[in-house]
Amino acid sequence: MRDDRPQADRDESAARRFFAGVTEQAFMTELGVADPPLIDYVTELLTRFIASDDIYSVRGVRGERLTQVADMLAEAEARRGPARRRLHRHIGDFTLFWTGVFPDVADRLRHAGGKDALLNYRELGKLSYAAASRIRVDRETAPSELLERLSDEFELCVYGLGEVRKAWEEADGGPLLV
Repeated sequence: MRDDRPQADRDESAARRFFAGVTEQAFMTELGVADPPLIDYVTELLTRFIASDDIYSVRGVRGERLTQVADMLAEAEARRGPARRRLHRHIGDFTLFWTGVFPDVADRLRHAGGKDALLNYRELGKLSYAAASRIRVDRETAPSELLERLSDEFELCVYGLGEVRKAWEEADGGPLLV
């Protein structure tokens, strides 16, 4: 059967399948975390952030791309309702991704002399997921209960993402580069 989807869609689908497998292996088998919605969320997070520019999708009021958590936090505080929830969720995702998959890069991001130098990404990730979970919206892809679990289990998820990275490196035959 021929696949008529564009190459980018096929690549994203292959990445999603790969991440689903290694994430499920790391979380369920190695960590004993039997939480399919959480595992699915982490899989989607990896797929979005690795396969696209979504990691830096937050823009300020003038349209500039926000790359520092301090700026994202300021933007979140200036917003209300669903927009505020999305921004807090993104901050949680951003800090979880960097501290779990690329902790060395997270340290460089924080120590690059910018506004993030004094921030604790792990604490901000927990707080941001918790804040997002408390903002009620009509429809959302991530239920409040899931965001609350991400806040409560942030450290476990960081560790699990480290295990995902190890499996990824082994499958790829070498270290990941960013």
